[in-house]
Amino acid sequence: MKWSIIQLQKFRDKEFLIDEKIIMNGLKDRDPQVRDVSPIHITGRADISSAKITFHLHIEGILTLPCARTLVDVPFPISLDTKETFLLKPDFVDVSEDEETHQLERDVVNLQPVIEEILLLEIPLQVFSDKAMEEEGMLTGKGWEVLSEEELEKEREQTEQQKADPRFADLAKFFDENKNT
Repeated sequence: MKWSIIQLQKFRDKEFLIDEKIIMNGLKDRDPQVRDVSPIHITGRADISSAKITFHLHIEGILTLPCARTLVDVPFPISLDTKETFLLKPDFVDVSEDEETHQLERDVVNLQPVIEEILLLEIPLQVFSDKAMEEEGMLTGKGWEVLSEEELEKEREQTEQQKADPRFADLAKFFDENKNT
């Protein structure tokens, strides 16, 4: 995923299609949470002009991450679209705000570090395995439990009824009688 400017300029104002699979083992070195990376499939095109090169890419692959509860391997599929622009002239200003711009390294466009950064940003804080989500033991713990909204509402109603002071129960009935009349 490296091209010199001279190679890319041959495709100026022509269609430059990309369809490659790359190995991204560097992700495992940069983030210890990443246990394995499938070959990343990159498709798209590049728009090449004299001042900039814009890549419209679709990135697909699978990252293997640890389950937040059980630490077993969980496949996490990645499928995203991105638009990356490399400026050939540093003083070029005609770039929209939503475009990510990059500088060249020695007249070479290298997409691999850019794709690596994109993949690292896609890693979620937590992933859960199917087994961890299905286990009943994972819904409770010491001093806590997971409740549905209905269960939570029932629990709130019960605590509100218990909060009423029995000495004022007759007073509450008095106000209920006034509402009915």
